[in-house]
Amino acid sequence: MTTFVDRVELHVAAGNGGHGCASVHREKFKPLGGPDGGNGGRGGDVILVVDQSVTTLLEYHHSPHRKATNGKPGEGGNRSGKDGQDLILPVPDGTVVLDKSGNVLADLVGHGTSYVAAEGGRGGLGNAALASARRKAPGFALLGEPGRSGDIVLELKTVADVALVGYPSAGKSSLISVLSAAKPKIADYPFTTLVPNLGVVTAGSTVYTIADVPGLIPGASQGRGLGLEFLRHVERCSVLVHVLDTATLESDRDPVTDLDVIEEELKQYGGLDGRPRVVVLNKIDIPDGKDLAEMIRPDLEARGYRVFEVSAVAHLGLKELSFALAEIVAKARAAKPKEEATRIVIRPKAVDDAGFTVTQEEDGLFRVRGEKPERWVRQTDFNNDEAVGYLADRLNRLGVEDELMKAGARAGDGVAIGPEDDAVVFDWEPTMMAGAEMLGRRGEDHRLEAPRPAAQRRKDREAERDEAQREFEGFEPF
Repeated sequence: MTTFVDRVELHVAAGNGGHGCASVHREKFKPLGGPDGGNGGRGGDVILVVDQSVTTLLEYHHSPHRKATNGKPGEGGNRSGKDGQDLILPVPDGTVVLDKSGNVLADLVGHGTSYVAAEGGRGGLGNAALASARRKAPGFALLGEPGRSGDIVLELKTVADVALVGYPSAGKSSLISVLSAAKPKIADYPFTTLVPNLGVVTAGSTVYTIADVPGLIPGASQGRGLGLEFLRHVERCSVLVHVLDTATLESDRDPVTDLDVIEEELKQYGGLDGRPRVVVLNKIDIPDGKDLAEMIRPDLEARGYRVFEVSAVAHLGLKELSFALAEIVAKARAAKPKEEATRIVIRPKAVDDAGFTVTQEEDGLFRVRGEKPERWVRQTDFNNDEAVGYLADRLNRLGVEDELMKAGARAGDGVAIGPEDDAVVFDWEPTMMAGAEMLGRRGEDHRLEAPRPAAQRRKDREAERDEAQREFEGFEPF
């Protein structure tokens, strides 16, 4: 059974906003006391938060669908709906959030770091909030916005200072077990380590973490063996330690060739060229291993590597190795730029920025795109004529009608507001006046009763087709 997962695809959905309420205050001797409909509650967000106690993404592998709660609708008596509860998803330190295309959305490093993966929808305004001097008793309320939803990919990249890399059975697990308090599985067969192991090492005043990466083999960067699955865990490490087996029983292998193969795989993976390297010649407790280590050490040092001869079993050379790694880690930490407090940058929109665009498509349809128009459309109850009239007022005040005229739109042309897969399409009538003074009874808008040229043309075409069909059915052949 899988106990470690470092990559999952997560389906997140934020909560929907609650609908506003259309209500009128009523009491004895005061049948129409004014609008008192409350606002809808905000939908809950889906938030990823780094938790040091979490070390794997296994929970999301088994349950990949996560949804926050919806906001409650408003009620009469000026009672607003309850906000939806945010869904907090704990993730390991070092989790990278990507979209389906592989673009990085967030890199979560450090306890408490958070990222809003899906934002909850706004609650709709009740008719009490919509009342104005010109519209004193609105017969409608705004709908709550749907919450954001989508698929994201979580990848875990181990946060460690030192990474042990090498062939299977080179002694990496044994080495981390004697350098730290980690207790990885150790056996005399390849691929004993199936998950990265972490250990904490104390060398003098320096405390650093060391990771045992599962064994690499030729072709690891292309997915052979377990290498590609775990190579991402060395990306954050400050120093790479090549653990070479000087007492291998395989006749076609030698430590120098192993080093060249692993270096080629790291090069193919990319992004690790500037990391310091250290070579550890392991298993010198075996006579043949000791002789081979002394033989190849000058060649490795000539290449510029710092070489250490150790034995994890006999505890030989471990102190020198531990303090040398601590020195490299300390230098790497000192070279890092000092972290500064997050600066809050406010970028106000320009005064003349209406926040929308009008474009004409190949089929002659005019499409309006913008945060405000699209949000207003989502909040409109199209079963209520007065709500539709209120939408027309808002769009007119925003300047949508003026931009349509500049773009060449004429009466009866089709206008779509929103993206192609979720747009509201209507026939544009530029003579439609805006203003609450045109309203009749509550819930009605007389502006929508005026004949629309495009609709009338469709009716005429349908009537002509019906007439032709009747004539054809009444025709009797000779």
